[in-house]
Amino acid sequence: MKIRPRRNRKTTTIRNLVRQTSITPHDLVLPLFIIDGDDTREPIASMPGCFRLGKAALLQEVKQVHALDIPAIALFPRIQDRLKDRQASESRNDNGLLQTRIKQIKDACPEITVITDVAMDAYSSDGHDGLVVDGKIKNDPTLDILAGMALAQARAGADIIAPSDMMDGRVGFIRDALDREGYTEVSILAYSVKYASSFYGPFRDALDSAPRGGDKKTYQMDPANAIEAIREVELDIVEGADIVMVKPALAYLDVISRLKQCINIPLAAFNVSGEYAMLKAAAQNGWLDEQSVMMEMTLAIKRAGADMILTYFAKDIAHLLQS
Repeated sequence: MKIRPRRNRKTTTIRNLVRQTSITPHDLVLPLFIIDGDDTREPIASMPGCFRLGKAALLQEVKQVHALDIPAIALFPRIQDRLKDRQASESRNDNGLLQTRIKQIKDACPEITVITDVAMDAYSSDGHDGLVVDGKIKNDPTLDILAGMALAQARAGADIIAPSDMMDGRVGFIRDALDREGYTEVSILAYSVKYASSFYGPFRDALDSAPRGGDKKTYQMDPANAIEAIREVELDIVEGADIVMVKPALAYLDVISRLKQCINIPLAAFNVSGEYAMLKAAAQNGWLDEQSVMMEMTLAIKRAGADMILTYFAKDIAHLLQS
């Protein structure tokens, strides 16, 4: 045989030379859960190795992330129930938990990029991403709330605003609001393709943000649809998104790949809590090797076309790459 593909696999050095996809810490974003308190580190039962972090614990974590050359963190606040209402009012409080933590992070580690989530569910007594009226999620009245939330985060110093709510038109509405107030340099990372997935359970445990009634299928995408993702992304790009995202990642690698072929702005993917928890559980039972599967799944997301990957494994991956 003149053609023997195995010749390109015969040694580690040759495999490294011909490798088509690689992971670096610069590809990664670490999601972090934040709570009131100082040195608090509350373990999350359904996400082994992840914690809800008070101020001191959070700042320590951020400095570790920066030392590992991971460029960005994404913040998700656990809001006390007494502060939740149907209008998600606390989300627009300049002295609220998230806004306060943004300022503290920027004071302690100004080099780190801070990404903040825009959706009502963490702040809403209804647990939905939009305003609930007579049992229905109202799209247009929600936009004013989301814009106010984005402005509060921008005032606090967020670098990238990430609307994850899936309301129609929210990217353009938020972009206009930011620009009117002079925040033209604040970027928008749109959760453009967010599926109504069953993989979000541990995340909702971490924030106690599950819907109090109904589900999210009237605004998040049907897992059966792929072509619809192109329409959602194209709309968000026209409205001013700087980066677009697919969430979840592993079950939607085909969607990531399809989008990569037809867009010309950066594409993010979120390796979500359920995907993380499955591997952790299998590894704890000795069914899978955690490190090798962690790297393989992250490589698969990158190979599919993601330019940046939000993953709870970010620190573990960076440590492994350093070693």
